[in-house]
Amino acid sequence: MSLKFWKPGTAEPGSNLDRATANEGNIVSSSPYSLSSQRERLPIYKHREKLLYCIEKYGVTIVVGQTGCGKTTQLPQYLFESGWASEGNIIACTQPRRVAATSVAGRVANEVGTILGDEVGYTIRFEDLSDKNRTRILYMTDGMLFRETLVDPLLTRYSVIMIDEAHERNIYTDLLLGILKKIRRKRPGLRLIVSSATLDASYFLDYFTSNNSPDEATIISLEGRMYPVDVAYAEKPTPDYVRAAAETAYNINMQHIPGDVLIFLTGREEIEQCLEYLAEMLVSLPRMATRLVPLALHAGLTTDDQLRVFENAEKGSRKVIISTNIAEASVTIEGIKFVIDSGFVKICTFNPSTGLSALVTVPTSVQSATQRAGRAGRTAPGICYRLYPSSAFDTLPRSMPPEITRTDMTTPILQLKSLGIDDLMKFEWVTAPPAETVLRALEGLVANGMIGEDGRLTVMGEQVAECPIEANIARMLFKSKEYNCGEEILTIAAMTAIQDPWVIPDGAPGALAELERRKFTAEEGDHLTLLNAYNAFVKHGKSSNWCKSHALSFRTMSRAVSIRSQLKKYMQRFGLPLNSCQGDAQSLRRCLVSGYVRNGARWLPDGTYRSVRGEQILHTHPTSVLFTRKPKSGWVVFHEMEETKKTQCVFFCSCFGGMDDGLTKCRIRIITEIEPDWLVEHGMVYQDKRKKPVE
Repeated sequence: MSLKFWKPGTAEPGSNLDRATANEGNIVSSSPYSLSSQRERLPIYKHREKLLYCIEKYGVTIVVGQTGCGKTTQLPQYLFESGWASEGNIIACTQPRRVAATSVAGRVANEVGTILGDEVGYTIRFEDLSDKNRTRILYMTDGMLFRETLVDPLLTRYSVIMIDEAHERNIYTDLLLGILKKIRRKRPGLRLIVSSATLDASYFLDYFTSNNSPDEATIISLEGRMYPVDVAYAEKPTPDYVRAAAETAYNINMQHIPGDVLIFLTGREEIEQCLEYLAEMLVSLPRMATRLVPLALHAGLTTDDQLRVFENAEKGSRKVIISTNIAEASVTIEGIKFVIDSGFVKICTFNPSTGLSALVTVPTSVQSATQRAGRAGRTAPGICYRLYPSSAFDTLPRSMPPEITRTDMTTPILQLKSLGIDDLMKFEWVTAPPAETVLRALEGLVANGMIGEDGRLTVMGEQVAECPIEANIARMLFKSKEYNCGEEILTIAAMTAIQDPWVIPDGAPGALAELERRKFTAEEGDHLTLLNAYNAFVKHGKSSNWCKSHALSFRTMSRAVSIRSQLKKYMQRFGLPLNSCQGDAQSLRRCLVSGYVRNGARWLPDGTYRSVRGEQILHTHPTSVLFTRKPKSGWVVFHEMEETKKTQCVFFCSCFGGMDDGLTKCRIRIITEIEPDWLVEHGMVYQDKRKKPVE
């Protein structure tokens, strides 16, 4: 299959591209410009004095600028150079994703001329590379700064806080904006910067000026993009956009035009599938052709693996980076000239009536598509190939719904309560969450003993709010005291915090890798299988060679060790015993139910499951131990659910292509067999004579 593209003035990969454009994109690994001259060439530089004036005069400065203008890297440096970090103060810049926080921090440290972790540092969940005495510019995820308010409600060590990529409307971005608006009343000297490439500035201006002086906030628009980006659309829908992405990258390489390629797909499975397609195609690559170096980029990778994509390609080679939407924002990957956009994104949605969250693949938004295209114009003129017709682009929503309107509010509400915000109706939401979602979260917190009948946090609720994990996982840690399995639950909590640790070693057949995986299999299910893998990893000295021979990712397993170590400190601080159940799988599984009580399901004769709440049909994920067999009891709990339907819009289906039959298929991951009576122990009741527990 050869996908045909349409774009005024430019043909598809596989034909003669405009040679003038091609020559402009000639990327070399070392820039002929000094760091200072590179900074001065950025569009934001000519706005430097105006920005500093507005930040001095106004409490909130809303910065709107196109991708590549230098907002994320330069603005904190301007503030640092102007004295905002004097007297021990810190300039903070939040990012929605950890890869952005870590990569940008490294870039800025280089420009400042310091070692990363000294004057410039970063902090993300389970990883802190900063010095509390020396760091003056601190990049972090928005969730980490929100968590810091639990310890320091007024964020007293910060003089300026920049909320970057605010258009993504991450749940912690929204919560932070609400908290910072309250903090500004107590600390008028604190300055806020809200920035994005595609931000609806007037919406945020109205938010910050309501109930305040009109002089509270102002908007600055930064003109100019670093380099132009041409856009090409597919002439017709493609039935397999993953394969089409791989073929488009291959055809680009055959044109011998310099520049790396960035592909946007929805998740790890599609990325690995695309890597397989490319591996098949590389066999037929001519000897004299540029060598392709495929690299994955997704949230499940370790920080070191994620940072590999920023290394320059060797001479005579071209990087093909296959990424989820984490590469959309605040990430400058040197040498990217070509972007291939699948047109889809995976988002988490929560159904309050069933209490279930699901990862759903949906069409991307106009804002996201614009951001993706902008990745090609950061360091040179570029081209974005959209694997869908222009008619499909016209049907895209302008932006994605804010995460707060489609997510489980249990953990955020617990954290708001911990901040002393007991009356949620009076909290100044940027966008209010659905009332039913809030109600279900409060009901669950009361039922789990984290909120009392008076609406205030219990002792356990206060402690759970401090833990850097979801409330249901934290509840398992606290319940482990009753089941005498603290050591095992601690390990399971760490292993579920990482992505799938299993890999297929280079050159090894998939069947062999599967045989290695089976050595750790526990018949009770996946949680205990993960426990077995972790224990074996530790027993064999945390060896990288051992991991390679047993189809495990050494870096992923090492991250699990680090996460476990940090969670252990919380258990010790809260006085939770670290006893071992000594192989008592029943006690361990009963403890699992305490956290997954919402995620119960019963087996059906056709091999599917039906969820306890909502009666939803569920399918077992192929990677599960229980994929090919029935649980003896007929009942399971699961860690997460993923919906495989691409879209609900029939017209959009026809525009995009590759939509199967339009039926939803929900798959559950990390599954463990349980007894139905254990659900009753943790808040379920019997509905009928078949002993079907419901909440």
